Amino acid sequence: MESLFIQATEETPAVDYNIETGVFKLTGRSLPENAIDFYAPILAWSEQLLSESEPQPYIFEFFFEYFNTASSKQIVKMLLMMEKFIDKHTLIVRWMYEPEDTDMLNMGEQYSKILKLPFELIEKSIDTL
Repeated sequence: MESLFIQATEETPAVDYNIETGVFKLTGRSLPENAIDFYAPILAWSEQLLSESEPQPYIFEFFFEYFNTASSKQIVKMLLMMEKFIDKHTLIVRWMYEPEDTDMLNMGEQYSKILKLPFELIEKSIDTL
């Protein structure tokens, strides 16, 4: 399976799913015109990897400046899909947020409460990426 890279745009986040490192990053703004179409290949890639690979650790990093409601639904869909594989792989979700972004911190806290995935809430400046 090959890594998945998608360049960021004004409306979509950068996708850096590096198969060699086992670290999969979504970074930036997410307000695509059609969130289902944008996230479908990312979800399919993630599910294929988790279902076909040997048990191992994977880190999924989410660092959004902003995401709209349609993107939020796709993010939840991805997290729920990942949850199906917690008995097979060591999965960690790193939910990063900027120091003053209480909305993004609150979203991470909400997701961590409703899911069985291990969450790390990390305060970080997006400028340091």
